[in-house]
Amino acid sequence: MQDFQDKTAVITGGASGIGLAMGELFAGQGMKVVLADVEENTLAQAVSRLTDQGARCIGVPTDVSQAEAVQALADKALAEFGAVHIACNNAGVFTGGLMWEESLADYQWLMDVNVWGVVHGIRSFVPLMQQQDCDCHIVNTASMAAVTAMPYSGIYHMTKHAVLALSESLYHELAFHAPRVKVSVLCPEAINTGIAEAERNRPGHYSAAGDIVESEARDLVMDSLAASVAGGISPDIMAARVLDAIREERFYILSDEAWRESANIRLDDIRQGRNPTFAPPINA
Repeated sequence: MQDFQDKTAVITGGASGIGLAMGELFAGQGMKVVLADVEENTLAQAVSRLTDQGARCIGVPTDVSQAEAVQALADKALAEFGAVHIACNNAGVFTGGLMWEESLADYQWLMDVNVWGVVHGIRSFVPLMQQQDCDCHIVNTASMAAVTAMPYSGIYHMTKHAVLALSESLYHELAFHAPRVKVSVLCPEAINTGIAEAERNRPGHYSAAGDIVESEARDLVMDSLAASVAGGISPDIMAARVLDAIREERFYILSDEAWRESANIRLDDIRQGRNPTFAPPINA
């Protein structure tokens, strides 16, 4: 896709972080923007921010874990702007700890948002894009966690590996059945976003007694994540990478930082059949 003027982009997790940065960049390209998020007040502020900049933008409160909510988002975007040309399945959450100590609710919450949110986006937006028969693009947000595996964040890694595999299979299926619909998978490194405070949006049905297990391992990884994202790169850089990938019809949107070396070590482990190497990303 080269021409963005008057096209429409839908972005989940769009009220802040990478989602909002993509919304601002797309709007700057002349696109109409639909922001979706579970945080209604923050979403309203994000929409005001874009409209104050002259963008045509609406916000749709959306819980991506619910198929009917994502379909309602697609229907609203279509009703408001007549088409959807870019769909960014970007919403994501995090929690950590030892995998045998974390609760079933931890597993379910991350699966429902990080994986099912992407599944629902694919099922709602790909058929719509096929029917439009024009150049379109799906962007699924995974993580450099999708190409690595580190301790104390196993559930998150699992969900992001799933998003990557799902996206790779989607790439082939679209090439066979809907060649005008392209797909990219975004794999950010440490980004200055609010993901370390994702539990602010944790619904009550994942937060009953025993659902949030306090432990040294959990505190360790949550503190580490908070420090990492506080010193992380700007979401604007991720948005620029996404725009470039859409223009180039490039599938993998990978980190240029130390995470790439960690990913390469993991690939070497697989190629050589050796046991997994503990290789956390270390900036020189």
